[in-house]
Amino acid sequence: MSLILLAVGVQHSSSYHMESLHRCSLRLLPISLAEKCFKPTTLPPIFRFTRMLVPKPEFMNPNPHFTARKSLSSSHTAKAGWLLGMGEKKKTSLPDIVKAGDPVLHEPAREVDPKEIGSERIQKIIDDMVKVMRMAPGVGLAAPQIGIPLRAGFSVSLFIFFKKVWECGGPSLPVKDLLSTTLSMLDGDGDRLIIVLEDTAEYIGYAPKNEIKAQDRSPFDLLVIVNPKLKKKSNRTAFFFEGCLSVDGFRAIVERHLDVEVIGLSRDGQPIKVDASGWQARILQHECDHLEGTLYVDKMVPRTFRTVENLDLPLAEGCPKPGSR
Repeated sequence: MSLILLAVGVQHSSSYHMESLHRCSLRLLPISLAEKCFKPTTLPPIFRFTRMLVPKPEFMNPNPHFTARKSLSSSHTAKAGWLLGMGEKKKTSLPDIVKAGDPVLHEPAREVDPKEIGSERIQKIIDDMVKVMRMAPGVGLAAPQIGIPLRAGFSVSLFIFFKKVWECGGPSLPVKDLLSTTLSMLDGDGDRLIIVLEDTAEYIGYAPKNEIKAQDRSPFDLLVIVNPKLKKKSNRTAFFFEGCLSVDGFRAIVERHLDVEVIGLSRDGQPIKVDASGWQARILQHECDHLEGTLYVDKMVPRTFRTVENLDLPLAEGCPKPGSR
């Protein structure tokens, strides 16, 4: 069984070939099930395909519903949500959005080698990220959210994997070849310090005008930032409800800085600098948090976590009301 497992893994030429190995070892699957992780499968998409607005602070528009545009299915009318939107279910070969609890979302990312940015593998990751973000749809996405395999902390998982191989009778390959083959497959697959973000006039058009103004939200073109480094530019902060495609169906209030600067590299490997304020600054902070292994729920204001359906219910006593400070 271990010979079949390794042989199939070595022959897998996809840029995501180690994802199956990683997920298999990380979740401690029985070796009898491990082989299934290497077989190409078509998984049902796990995206949310309902159009949702930006969460409504309770002092804003009390009506959380809207009627979808004519170009969309009239059945897709939904509750407000920051990173979720509209769309009809479609079969897709794109990566699924990883959900909270998967270790890939809770470990720091590794920087992408600038020399590799122009490679087919990195460009494919970026293309997939943009497509997944728009299909969800959302206004931002970080590479860990499409399950780019872990690099940091993988030694423990690798040990568990080899332990199970030996428990099943040991590998047919010499140990030296087994190790070098496995590590060569891992090499480079941890590159996931990439974020993409985009907020369109269409998305913003579904939000109430008073909400747009309060959040200082305006459209901006697609941004792809590799190896981003974020710096806060002022002490001004704001409290607003926030959501995440990896924690869909829930919202919580998060305090964010209103003015930030992000430097990094473009998808062409050129230096890029973004000075952002308001809602764009919030999106940048949210996505950069993902690269640190942090979800918004790790920073949320206590007792503000709620389902989308309960967004308009009163906040608990002592909780800050949404708005700038």
